[in-house]
Amino acid sequence: MKRIYLYIIVALSSLVATAQNSDLSERFNPEIYGVTSLAIAPDARAGAMGDMGVATDADANSQYWNCAKYPWNIARAGIGGSYTPWLRKITTGINLANLSGFYRIGDYSAVSGSLRYFGMGEVTTTEGDYSFSPYEMALDVAYSRMLSQTFSMGVAMRFILSNMNYDPTQEASTGKAFAADISMYRQGYFMAGNRECSLSWGLSLSNIGTKINMGNSTHAEFLPATMRLGINMTVPVNEYNRFSFGAEVYKLCIPTKPVQGEGEAAEDYERRLEEDYYSVSSIEGIFKSFGDAPDGFKEEMQELRWSFGAEYTYNDRVMLRAGYHYENPHKGNRQYFTVGAGLRMSVFTVDAAYCIATAQGNPLDQTMRFTLGFDLDGMRDLFGQGR
Repeated sequence: MKRIYLYIIVALSSLVATAQNSDLSERFNPEIYGVTSLAIAPDARAGAMGDMGVATDADANSQYWNCAKYPWNIARAGIGGSYTPWLRKITTGINLANLSGFYRIGDYSAVSGSLRYFGMGEVTTTEGDYSFSPYEMALDVAYSRMLSQTFSMGVAMRFILSNMNYDPTQEASTGKAFAADISMYRQGYFMAGNRECSLSWGLSLSNIGTKINMGNSTHAEFLPATMRLGINMTVPVNEYNRFSFGAEVYKLCIPTKPVQGEGEAAEDYERRLEEDYYSVSSIEGIFKSFGDAPDGFKEEMQELRWSFGAEYTYNDRVMLRAGYHYENPHKGNRQYFTVGAGLRMSVFTVDAAYCIATAQGNPLDQTMRFTLGFDLDGMRDLFGQGR
């Protein structure tokens, strides 16, 4: 049983990590948004590479990162399931489950979909007279197509539910929203000596959609609209060994909440907050987010998050991975190393990732992720051979 203050910690955990080492004279001003689980990377492969996935090779879990990668899959169809026990240093019972799948249509197109469920356990009010089980859920479908031998694009549509109502005296209100992703991916090859290397880049704009009203709030909240840009290079050493190196930068495309100026009256600040923040539409907010930081260009640059990752593959069977994720201390302070491994067989792939926080007090420290993937072509061949 968890009390209501714990729920507040969980709801904000993917936004705000502890900033105990920050200079108190400097403002801690992260972006605020609803449905925080949409910003949590679900799969262990990307999680082991510093939460980087927009430009890596295609797999069954590409839906979250870049659905335009799906036509590049070697398999005709695949399914991936991920499980993350979340915030284990703080509490138990909070989990993220994600299921993704795809099917290639011919040689140039693919359809895909995913379902994610973020359960926050059972929460009890401080009086102990009422308990509830908040959750967030998202269901989406996507279509992607290769437009040339080296370039593809994709679009996804998403339906979102957020059940955060905890007041027994009021009628339950489940937040609902719709969103879309637009993504692109390019992969080409070049020669480095006698080695044929691949170089790819990816770009995605995700969670472009309506605002969402959480419970009985008087103001609707922004979804975590996110722009990602990444690059990835794969270098084969020989027939059995290859290395991949990548980097990714992303920005939350939502307005920064204005801060109250020195000497500004409370009623004037509330009026400005209503006009410049709460009344801004989600689409207007995307454009506004590139130039509305209170401290100007310096703070806009602080809103960029960075990920770096590497992967070693032996004989297409065994994978070792490592990465690093950086977020400015004034925008959340999520800074951590990641490590992980994977094992690929003819029918399934299993991946695991582990997070090691470098910022003191980071609640993401020691977070584990697990992913199990199935190659439906491999399963069909396996059962076919058994007949």
